[in-house]
Amino acid sequence: MISAPRTRRTYSDTIAGYITGYEPTRDRFGLRTTDGREFTVHLGESVVSQIVRNLGDPPRDTSGTTRDMLAEGRYVFVYGLFYQEPGGERFEARTLTFPEESRGEYVFERPSWWVQQAAEIADFYLRAHFPDGVYDWRRFRTHVTLSGTHLPDTAGEDVRQETDTISRLVYGLATAYMLTGTERFLEAARSGTAYLREHMRVADERDGVVYWYHGIDITPSGQRKVFASEFGDDFDAIPMYEQIYALAGPTQTYRITGDPLILGDIDQTVALFERYFRDERHGGFFSHLDPITMDPRADSLRGNRSRKNWNSIGDHAPAYLINAYLATGRPDLARLLEETADTITERFPDEPDSPFVQERFHEDWTPDRTWGWQQNRAVVGHNLKIAWNLTRIRSLHDKPEYAALAERIAEVMPPVGSDQQRGGWYDVVERQAGRDGGHRLVWHDRKAWWQQEQAILAYLILAGVSGDPEHRRLAREAAAFYNAHFLDYDDGGVYFNVLANGIPYLLGTERLKGSHSMSGYHSLELCYLAAVYTGLLIGSSPLTLHFSPLPGAFPDGVLRVAPDLLPKGSIRIGQVWINDEPHADFDAEQLTVNLPVSSKPQRVRVELEPTDMRMRMSSDFDGQTVHVSIEGTVDREELQKFRHGLSEALSAGPRRVEFHLCKVTEMTRPAINELLFQRTKIGLDVDFVIADCAPDEVIHALVATDAFLLDPHHVCAE
Repeated sequence: MISAPRTRRTYSDTIAGYITGYEPTRDRFGLRTTDGREFTVHLGESVVSQIVRNLGDPPRDTSGTTRDMLAEGRYVFVYGLFYQEPGGERFEARTLTFPEESRGEYVFERPSWWVQQAAEIADFYLRAHFPDGVYDWRRFRTHVTLSGTHLPDTAGEDVRQETDTISRLVYGLATAYMLTGTERFLEAARSGTAYLREHMRVADERDGVVYWYHGIDITPSGQRKVFASEFGDDFDAIPMYEQIYALAGPTQTYRITGDPLILGDIDQTVALFERYFRDERHGGFFSHLDPITMDPRADSLRGNRSRKNWNSIGDHAPAYLINAYLATGRPDLARLLEETADTITERFPDEPDSPFVQERFHEDWTPDRTWGWQQNRAVVGHNLKIAWNLTRIRSLHDKPEYAALAERIAEVMPPVGSDQQRGGWYDVVERQAGRDGGHRLVWHDRKAWWQQEQAILAYLILAGVSGDPEHRRLAREAAAFYNAHFLDYDDGGVYFNVLANGIPYLLGTERLKGSHSMSGYHSLELCYLAAVYTGLLIGSSPLTLHFSPLPGAFPDGVLRVAPDLLPKGSIRIGQVWINDEPHADFDAEQLTVNLPVSSKPQRVRVELEPTDMRMRMSSDFDGQTVHVSIEGTVDREELQKFRHGLSEALSAGPRRVEFHLCKVTEMTRPAINELLFQRTKIGLDVDFVIADCAPDEVIHALVATDAFLLDPHHVCAE
């Protein structure tokens, strides 16, 4: 018998982990993955490195200082080559990607990071659909290419527009406006909402309900309505998730404008859920209706007959219900949120049989493990989505079972749903472990953008609520993977899928940035809530939100500005401006603004802040002078935030910088040194001026450096 010659296998891959030490003499370093495995990474002349950059930022090449950046404990992604050698495998690095500026300073934890990313993504979709800047939604196309154009086959005579795809984009645009105050985003969101109401909505006045078409076909002679779904899993049925997501964009727009027509649509669509989808006998909501009889038990539904699923129960909260409650504070919406959370905690867990929740059910809540593509499989992101949303709802209804299930999911998911070597989270896995004890991947090892979002938001809010450093570590690792691999710096927007090693996967529909599944919803929801959780719950930084209420829109003229369902008493309103003028009529603790009577829409800007924020810092640029106001304690613990605040203020290019420090209670030597360092960097032709009302010890310390001017005539505004 002749044996085949032994071959040496060479392959490329990624390792993500924490640096354990660098050996200069051997030009290598140790790397420990998130599950504790140790790797040795060899460097060489061809290695390059970079710091993760945001959309809209230039490249940040650090190849010349790579070895200086290999500090112990620093997190890094290493892409390289594995070579088989007699003593085992040798891993040689080719590219190192650092998500930290320096140890512990993750780039995506800057207050401006997610706001900037939101603006870039929103503009990508506006350019794709409305390149001339005219927001005519008749020109919207469900499919958008990688580069941000419409597919050639959607330029023909018959064009399909899907309701949910438009609604999800409207959500994203409205959300981008809330974060940035950029008027074009609001203009596009309002016109998109109007288009949905005019073309995709059916108001059944006899039954008092609203339902939404699957979509419309635009033809040379007009429009052809598409009533029942024509998406594969839901063909010829009315799926509840399509009705739910039809509300996503309008509801977010309602938060901003208070348009009563939108609120009417929300209420009447919920009435549709109650009248036709609700199971009065066993509880919960059915997943599909027959389009003719509106019967969830009709034989025509085949595999969807008398079924319930994750989407028909759990998707209410994130898609529209939490946002509708935030805008109105209504008890009926709060009760529906409580009901969905109660149903999830009661019906979905499946331990000890599986660490993953059960997602599909028959009418009597018997698990359905034979349905379509899902069979007995788990969608990793749905588990994380439950942990995220139960934690949100817990701030409204503080039930121990919500916290217990959220924490349990957060505990068990990493080893069964995440990539412990490369970072990131998988897609669909087998709910039952195989003979080796692992949960096999069903189709591939690719990672979808929306599942990364669920991981980031789940661990961020859990870290913010519990203070558990393990939650924060997992949130950082998930955000690092997403920002390192999903941002498309060439064409804009984010990729649908990446390979396990983080390289974009660009085949088939996963090459697109607009499709039945992707439309700017998850990526912009991530930007918004990551900014909320990072700033207000974890990073102790203020967050500015923007609103544009219509005249008399909100009952009693009260605008509710809570950014999300957060623990009671954790945040407050710091400042409010209406039409760029300071406004003092607000309830800081209740998170409400009393609007003045007006015959025109008003521009409302609200600065929210953590209740226990140790240092408050804000800046304002008038074209010549940057006014920097600082309150509280400026010590080593606040140094990173202080540094970033200074950098952002000075980036405006002022001729003069005035520091208003009358409310500073303490400024330690590292903070003073940071001021001196920044003063040196900006140059001697820019004056650094200290107002004379600052505490004596602070004034003396700063003036003693001989780098600051003291203005005895300029006092701090009370």
